[in-house]
Amino acid sequence: MKKLGIILALVLAIGSILGACGKKEETSGTTNKAESKDTSYTIKVANYYAPDHPQNKALIEKFKPLVEEKSGGSLKVEIYENNKLGGEKDFYTAVRNGTVEMGLPGMIMQADVPKMGAIEWPFLLRDFKHAKAVLDGPVGKELTDELESTHGVHPLVWSANGFRMVSSSKKVASMEDFKGLRLRMPNTPVFVNLGQLLGANVSPMPLSEVFTALEGKVVDGQDNPIGVVKSSGFYEVQDYILESRHGFTPNVLIINQNFWKKLSDNQRKAIEEAAKEYSDYEWKLSEESYEADKKFLEEKGMEFISPDAKFMKQMEEAVQPMYEEYYKQYPWAKEMVQKIKDTK
Repeated sequence: MKKLGIILALVLAIGSILGACGKKEETSGTTNKAESKDTSYTIKVANYYAPDHPQNKALIEKFKPLVEEKSGGSLKVEIYENNKLGGEKDFYTAVRNGTVEMGLPGMIMQADVPKMGAIEWPFLLRDFKHAKAVLDGPVGKELTDELESTHGVHPLVWSANGFRMVSSSKKVASMEDFKGLRLRMPNTPVFVNLGQLLGANVSPMPLSEVFTALEGKVVDGQDNPIGVVKSSGFYEVQDYILESRHGFTPNVLIINQNFWKKLSDNQRKAIEEAAKEYSDYEWKLSEESYEADKKFLEEKGMEFISPDAKFMKQMEEAVQPMYEEYYKQYPWAKEMVQKIKDTK
């Protein structure tokens, strides 16, 4: 009996050891599965804004850390601000080609995707709240519907540049003051036409060339939201800002379509969630920064001119031929304008 007890004890002990080994292997298999990682990628994000602009603050403080965290470290984000990867046309082309993974252009694509340009049509958006409601809603989605099929880039979210105004070395306080004003505008038809209808001599050029052109007196003025006037240092070579709010300029965060398709579901989800948080934060920063930027620029010696109702009406009436042309050119234009105006 004693011998039998010893044998039973040995059998139980061996069974226990074998069972433990089985459990260890099972646990090990689970751990390996949990530790399996998505393919790692480094994402370059190109833009033309200065480092302290709300766009780059939001990219650095929200988008980059959230993508890296939510992807479990499989995605790394590098921000290339201030035209480090070329001007808007250059980096937009690079995103289309896939040599740069992501970018933050303005509406440069509107030559091939005309609907994208509608959001910048003059005196159309009322304020930041209206602009965000339009772009975050059905209209914003409709505007980007053709971007993927036409240019091979996947749109993620809209963000704000802001309401455009005229900064100049000559005071612009009436329609008469626009006459002969050498005005830099972005090289897009809507802004070129707008400047010409206001009476200015328009010089289209990319943002990267504007400071030098102002400093060398090649142009008398330029149009941009005042956040750009501050972050790009235009106050060093400009004296006046006309608070015309003649147009609203957004940005769209895009990613190369082929790169997007290579990512895992988890990685795409990480980017989408981070993009949403970046966008909400950037809209908030842009809207809140206006008064602070205005105070900064006034302290640097710039004079702000607030147009009265008569002057505003004159500017709005001057650009109406643009709308008549758009309505003739694009079957969707009139309905689109109404949708934007009706958005609450």
